[in-house]
Amino acid sequence: MTDSSEDNASRQTGDPAPDPANVDQREAASVEASWLEVEAELSRPIEALEADDPLEAKMFGQRRLRVPRTVDPAVPLMMVETAFLASAASLVYLVNYYFPIGPLLRLFFSIPIALIYLRWGNRAAWMGALVSGLLLSVLMGPARSILFVMPYALLGVLLGVLWHRSAQWAFSIGVGSILTTFGFFFRIWLVSLLLGEDLWLYATTQTTELLEWLFIKFGFLAQPSLELVQAAIIVMVLLNSLVYLFIVHLAAWLLLDRLGTPIPRPPKWVQVLMDYE
Repeated sequence: MTDSSEDNASRQTGDPAPDPANVDQREAASVEASWLEVEAELSRPIEALEADDPLEAKMFGQRRLRVPRTVDPAVPLMMVETAFLASAASLVYLVNYYFPIGPLLRLFFSIPIALIYLRWGNRAAWMGALVSGLLLSVLMGPARSILFVMPYALLGVLLGVLWHRSAQWAFSIGVGSILTTFGFFFRIWLVSLLLGEDLWLYATTQTTELLEWLFIKFGFLAQPSLELVQAAIIVMVLLNSLVYLFIVHLAAWLLLDRLGTPIPRPPKWVQVLMDYE
């Protein structure tokens, strides 16, 4: 009844029935206009968007920047370089462990991690140290990966921090030597724990024999005490760490200069000895 009455009313008024095709065209045109407005809004410059809404700026107390969602092109490069240098440090340690060719490769254990810090900062350097440790734990086992992370990966982060802050060679070598010395005793403790033998006792015995031989050569009729033996071990390890850090600085100075990431200049006498300008 209601539909028939509405049809009769429309016939009496003489209004034509709407055409479905025209309705669809009008709806499509309105949807297209809405999309055009959205695209125009998104393509407007940031300055115009900032100045558009002063009421919002008053409400929030500051201007809210509406920046377009873009991908920083440096982020993929940072990830690729971090992964590459971390894997390079791990592979150098792996090759040196299975095919030792002397102390040459040992110089480059920490330099890739330091290079990550110099190029991409603190977060990337810690990521590189963690990734290198995880990679070595897969390739060589957790124990050897820990022996790489402490001290070499941490030393790489430390050298990156000091070189980034333009620290003098004497300071960076001294601080790095303390960390390397601590890493030596950490290695003795961990290996002794894993093997079930006291390697510190073995080191003490060998140092005692060395001191007794020196005492005989110099004509000292005395027996080296335990405190003297332990002090001699610490001094020898510290001297070895100082020499190692000095050579690492030399290698990094000559290598990183050619890679476009220089480290602080060495003392003048080193430049004279190396004949490097």
